[in-house]
Amino acid sequence: MDAQPTNRNLMMAIGCLTLSALLFSVMGICIRYASHTVDNYTIVFFRNVVGLILFLPFIFKQGTQFVKTEKLWMHTWRSIVGLAAMYGFFYAIAHLKLSNAMVFTYSSPIFIPLIAWLFLKEKITTAMLCAAGLGFIGVFCVAKPDQGLLNWISIVGISSSLLASMAFVTVRALTQTEPPERIVFYFCFIGSLLSVIPMFWVWRPYHLQELLFLIGAGVLANVSQIFMSHAYRLAPAGQIAPVNYIAIIFAGLWGFLLWNEVPDLYSLIGFCIILSAIFLCSPLIKRSKSKKSVL
Repeated sequence: MDAQPTNRNLMMAIGCLTLSALLFSVMGICIRYASHTVDNYTIVFFRNVVGLILFLPFIFKQGTQFVKTEKLWMHTWRSIVGLAAMYGFFYAIAHLKLSNAMVFTYSSPIFIPLIAWLFLKEKITTAMLCAAGLGFIGVFCVAKPDQGLLNWISIVGISSSLLASMAFVTVRALTQTEPPERIVFYFCFIGSLLSVIPMFWVWRPYHLQELLFLIGAGVLANVSQIFMSHAYRLAPAGQIAPVNYIAIIFAGLWGFLLWNEVPDLYSLIGFCIILSAIFLCSPLIKRSKSKKSVL
């Protein structure tokens, strides 16, 4: 296992992940508007192919050195699980309130510490488990199970969250040897190859407004991915993962401003609990150094 990050690196990681969450929430706005007239397969395809186009200058500048890797199988695994999570997440955005869709997607920190422990042998402290558990309670309040937590759309959302946590942990492993730009490039490249298959059946001419939303979602998603990759390079996944919850707060604000989606009392309580989980993230590094209550 790599050495523990310094407090400076931890704060930089939290900052990068917060910015990543903000950009990701804005991407959700583009996807919500695009989904009014565009199918899910097309949205996923454009998200990947736009990202791939963005990396052309890197390829032209650095040549084959930019794409040279000894971790192709890890890039492939990350791309497959990440793409599956993307299909589920975009479907949830189209059919749920934006904040609720973000809740399901960003419940992945609940799974990240366990998956990081299983695959990366990262230590799990009591503080990490408490932060993840607190976040889960917040997610539970926002999702309001009495209003259909176990319906089809919610199952899709939770499944995409589990897949996303696998992708995040794989990103953490890749950042030990791969630069963030290469990680995102391979995700876009492999994702484009896979997501183009359904386009043989659903492709049609698209209006300018549709293209603007689709391209905007692709650009925002890939910039967000780069910041996320930088964050997981600076600190272990289990320590900074709760910061992902802040995307739910951003999504709630966008939902209120753009669609008058007003959170109820339970949602507000859930948001406060989620923020508490985020604040717990900062002292986790100090607690983990004490090597107490390690599983």
